[in-house]
Amino acid sequence: MILVTGSAGHLGEALVRTLRASGRSVRGVDLRPTPCTDVVGSVADPDVAAACMDGVDAVIHAATLHKPHVATHTRQAFVDTNISGTLRLLEAAAAAGGRIRAFVYTSTTSAFGDALVPPAGTPAAWITEDVAPVPKNIYGVTKRAAEDLCQLAHRNQGVPCLVLRTSRFFPEEDDSPQAASAYTPDELKASEYLYRRVDVEDVVGAHLVALERAGAIGFGVYIISATTPLVRSDCAELRRDAPAVVRRRVPEYEAVYARLGWRMLPSIDRVYDNTRAREQLGWRPLHDFSSVLARVRDTGDTRSALAKQIGAKGYH
Repeated sequence: MILVTGSAGHLGEALVRTLRASGRSVRGVDLRPTPCTDVVGSVADPDVAAACMDGVDAVIHAATLHKPHVATHTRQAFVDTNISGTLRLLEAAAAAGGRIRAFVYTSTTSAFGDALVPPAGTPAAWITEDVAPVPKNIYGVTKRAAEDLCQLAHRNQGVPCLVLRTSRFFPEEDDSPQAASAYTPDELKASEYLYRRVDVEDVVGAHLVALERAGAIGFGVYIISATTPLVRSDCAELRRDAPAVVRRRVPEYEAVYARLGWRMLPSIDRVYDNTRAREQLGWRPLHDFSSVLARVRDTGDTRSALAKQIGAKGYH
């Protein structure tokens, strides 16, 4: 049986739906009762964490407080959910005595923090797993701490743990008022597939291959983002003139954007590189900037079928 935490959230629901549809045994846990939630409770509670682990041989820990919660929740709440909740699950996994074949932790590219934005006038940052994180808020700090707990559980207790740093896949409007006011939601999301977005269907796929590879790998950290058409040598020009770079790499974008009245972002400050996840996990993402262009051209919608099925949930 596979335990999925955060089963009422975007990713948790997508995971439970996908696993159930494939006939796999899954148990969803969340604070909120939903059709995808089997256990209502907090994994920060040791009794809930232990009970959830009964009969389980793999864990996908997606439950978290997110970046938008920084404005509405205390720092202690982030510690309780993101650190203590992860610790409780890892302790329960270790106590299972080798029964747990995989513990997949859903982290975030936000863990890179200030490393994502280079100083003005310098090239865009090319982000791989080798970039040292510089967390800039309690969200990033607690997600990084939870990653370290996963590494510790593998090193000291032998729990196979893989950390997936996912880029943004939420359907809600951007949490930056400036970005939300300058572009339509789909206009902004489509452009983000160039450098910082991934479809929830591909995030699910990454978690499922991580479940299968965890035992062989032991511990690893992977960026989960759409495969970019951009290359490292584009970084200087991306900061100065992103439309020129995109025109060179994906020339068909101009006609689609022009028809929709969309504008390309004038500057791009970072690019996520998912090469390690594709090479080491065997992850094969289906959705990228070109496929999203084709979908929005043909249907007027940037979302995959699964993303439309999950819909928007809000954070508060």
